[in-house]
Amino acid sequence: MRMTTSTRSLTQFTIREAIESDLAACSTLDLSYETEYAWQIDVRDEEGAIIVGFRTVRLPRLMRVNYPREEGTISLDHQKHGEFLIAETSGVVSGYLIMRYDFHRSTAWVTDIAVGRAQRRRKIGTALLQEAYNRAHAKRCTRLTIETQSKNYPGICFCQKNGLTFSGFNDQYYPNHDICLFFGQYIHYE
Repeated sequence: MRMTTSTRSLTQFTIREAIESDLAACSTLDLSYETEYAWQIDVRDEEGAIIVGFRTVRLPRLMRVNYPREEGTISLDHQKHGEFLIAETSGVVSGYLIMRYDFHRSTAWVTDIAVGRAQRRRKIGTALLQEAYNRAHAKRCTRLTIETQSKNYPGICFCQKNGLTFSGFNDQYYPNHDICLFFGQYIHYE
């Protein structure tokens, strides 16, 4: 199913490839989020076995978290080896998705999926993800992977709601040394 336009919540949006003039609009989006939960990691070394577990924990207070990318790191260079997609609502950039291809591993890797705070909960992120899946399918990739912070509980729920499952982590992955969680799904062919 290829989704390019939606009329959910009386808001129409379009998914398209990014152009140079979109970069400034992407950098002005408020990509912060608030959460009361996070995934906490527990690593134990027991008799030669390393046991890693994650559990959802309630934070002592509501936490506002900034998006983990440094300003000025978004460029159209992402299109050389992947996709840079824009979600546009009434002619205004409301979100974006950046995906790179790793053809040696037959994987499409979503490094950024972001929707501005004012446009969330309108299925824009889901439409961006569906378009990424379609493009990865067209490139004959076998797996789609998304990265997110361990404290991005809304992002974790988004991945799970869209059929992606936990597939790994990397501690100190982001510039601020946050833990990165990876969620993935297989791309199906008939």
